[in-house]
Amino acid sequence: MMIREAYLRQIEQWQDQKIIKVITGIRRCGKSTVLQQYQEYLVRNGVSEEQIISINFEDLAYEELLDYHKLYQYLLSKILPDQKMYIFLDEIQRVPDFEKVVDSLYIKDQIDVYITGSNAFLLSGDLATLLSGRYIEINMLPLSFQEYRNVVNGVNVDETFAQYLKFGGMPYAAQLGHDAHRIHTYLEGIYNTILIKDIEEREKRKHKDPNKRRITDVILLKNISRYLASTVGSPVSLNNIAGYITSTGRKVSASTVADYVEALCEPYIFYAVQPMNVSGKQLLNTPCKYYIADLGLRNYILPRQNYDLGFSLENVVYFELIRRGFEVN
Repeated sequence: MMIREAYLRQIEQWQDQKIIKVITGIRRCGKSTVLQQYQEYLVRNGVSEEQIISINFEDLAYEELLDYHKLYQYLLSKILPDQKMYIFLDEIQRVPDFEKVVDSLYIKDQIDVYITGSNAFLLSGDLATLLSGRYIEINMLPLSFQEYRNVVNGVNVDETFAQYLKFGGMPYAAQLGHDAHRIHTYLEGIYNTILIKDIEEREKRKHKDPNKRRITDVILLKNISRYLASTVGSPVSLNNIAGYITSTGRKVSASTVADYVEALCEPYIFYAVQPMNVSGKQLLNTPCKYYIADLGLRNYILPRQNYDLGFSLENVVYFELIRRGFEVN
């Protein structure tokens, strides 16, 4: 298990602070692992295991707790009186109305709350409204090249970097070595889970009425995803995408495209980057660039032998700047 030191340090600096720690990022980038590593850090530093309550909502054992009333009662039953408690709620977006639980925990003394989620919609709804100014977000990314090189024990830097550009930085994929077939199969599972399961959950949460749900066509979603993956590093407008889809025989409006692009950005597959007028410091209302969170996913979406190296490098540099704390336009 690789220690994600940079993220652990970010979490550690907020320990025991009266603020909710929200760790976000694409599915399988290592959020659960970092929470586990942080819990081990707490135990090493004097926190007893009884002071830690940890729930992963992808574990069937906790299915009953997907009801927020039952979840809250369960947590209350585990809280020790007059003790500092550390509560970890992993993939919390699976619990409808989870923000009511988080808000109730926040107002209690001696409780330190950590939550993770794989969708940016987690912070765009009631949680943001209820807890404005009461939480900090730590956005996790797949492995940096330095982390990847440590995992694969890459001695030859050039060969290892070429491998990184091809297979990406998903932590488990990095442990599969050079086995292209197994990595491809693993990334296929992540991609399909995000497009079908995560986006479906996002739609259910965003639109309680099934008739009002906008992301209903998985084929259209995949086509737009493929287009964004093919244009990484190039300015793209919604009209460009609509024109491309229309050219394939399916007429679609720019407003529909906007909904689907938003649905692809919220689970952290793609990151939209706006242009800026440097002299005026104003964001321009012109086409954005889109970068993909993991080049391995890009190579799965666009399976071919040769790739535009310049745009792939730009993609790597963008995320490296984000890791180092820069705001990028």
